[in-house]
Amino acid sequence: MPGPPALGIYVHVPFCSSRCGYCDFNTYTASELGESVRREDFDSVLASEVRLAGAALGHREVSTVFVGGGTPTLLGARGLTAVLDAVRAEFSLAPDAEVTTEANPDSVDDAMLEGLRAGGFTRISFGMQSSSESVLRILDRTHTPGGGVTAARAAARAGFEHVNLDLIYGTPGESEDDLRRSVADAIDAGADHVSAYSLIVEEGTPLARRVRRGELPAPDDDVAAERYRIVDAMLADAGMGWYEVSNWARPGGQCRHNLGYWRDRDWWGVGPGAHSHVAGRRWWNAKHPATYATRLAEGASPEAGSEVLTEDERRTERIMLGIRLAEGLPLEALSPAAVARADEQVGQGLLESDRLADGRVVLTMRGRLLADAVIRDLVD
Repeated sequence: MPGPPALGIYVHVPFCSSRCGYCDFNTYTASELGESVRREDFDSVLASEVRLAGAALGHREVSTVFVGGGTPTLLGARGLTAVLDAVRAEFSLAPDAEVTTEANPDSVDDAMLEGLRAGGFTRISFGMQSSSESVLRILDRTHTPGGGVTAARAAARAGFEHVNLDLIYGTPGESEDDLRRSVADAIDAGADHVSAYSLIVEEGTPLARRVRRGELPAPDDDVAAERYRIVDAMLADAGMGWYEVSNWARPGGQCRHNLGYWRDRDWWGVGPGAHSHVAGRRWWNAKHPATYATRLAEGASPEAGSEVLTEDERRTERIMLGIRLAEGLPLEALSPAAVARADEQVGQGLLESDRLADGRVVLTMRGRLLADAVIRDLVD
């Protein structure tokens, strides 16, 4: 009898050297935390939750590990490897496991990259965002315009199997030439994966306050749509195909961990504010690092809340996530009423007609640009 499916482990490192103006993630600078949390030994705090997960789930196989943030590399290669070692001790790490860490281009050097690779990390994702100095300045990024390219090439020299570069398009003041240069640089850097996201002005961020005061114009949806087409065309010409609405990769370069989310697989989220999903149950941790660390030190769970999804809710999530993939989702995942609406969407140029005829719901380019509206129409 087969055992439970392979598990993904997500690890959230909540530290940043400085706060980017557009970011609303659960992250903290040293001045915001004060003496309440020590970055130097936070790897041991994270490892204690890994042990809690191991006790709850048993010696289950882990196929992917993804360390995000924040800026995970602020823990150093030794700290990140210590967390990975805790995963190895508590679980059965698959021989071909994908092990990723995020990083800022200016948070690594050759020694750190070599240390991460020696520690078992196989994939690294850099927040490049743009090659334009003015765009980086508006986003409050601290690295230089060429920093992403330099970091990606250094990671390849260190032996990383896969390198991703994140881009943001649609920033106020960004020109089409700025975007084209950024995409071209990402390709020239040798990355086998690119993620590209339209800038969203999140409430409560410094960027939102600047837009509200009229210092910067709000992002334009029509401009963002055209920028997306440019990104897609340039990456396709370079041999990178889209496999999720905001992600492109060379063959074999897809992020297996993120595919686990989109395919509704199980994962355990370690760290402050991290979310988990196992067997239809979702839960989330205390957000503040001090509260999170205190609960673990007391031998208590850091869980702050949970929910058990109904079968209808799970079906809705499978539609919402699966339709974003280039592989689409099977037509039988939809209700009869939604199937009829899918036929209408083919006529509107939102879904691939030949794929629907083969029993798959797959977005066209127009459908990708209007993915949220497509999804709303197909969810009962």
